Amino acid sequence: MSIFDDIKGKAEGLISGKEDAIKDGIEKAGDFVDGKTGDKFKDQVDGVQKAASDFVDGAGNK
Repeated sequence: MSIFDDIKGKAEGLISGKEDAIKDGIEKAGDFVDGKTGDKFKDQVDGVQKAASDFVDGAGNK
């Protein structure tokens, strides 16, 4: 097992039961970045938000 697998496992343990709050935080952080950059990187920020939310969804189902 690599160190990344260990970190991923710990992250999944911390996420369990808190999925909605974490996803809300992801959304707020992305909106903050969009506001500070004038939506210059909106597509990239949206992609990161989606990937992070998908990870939370996957981790919460385990």
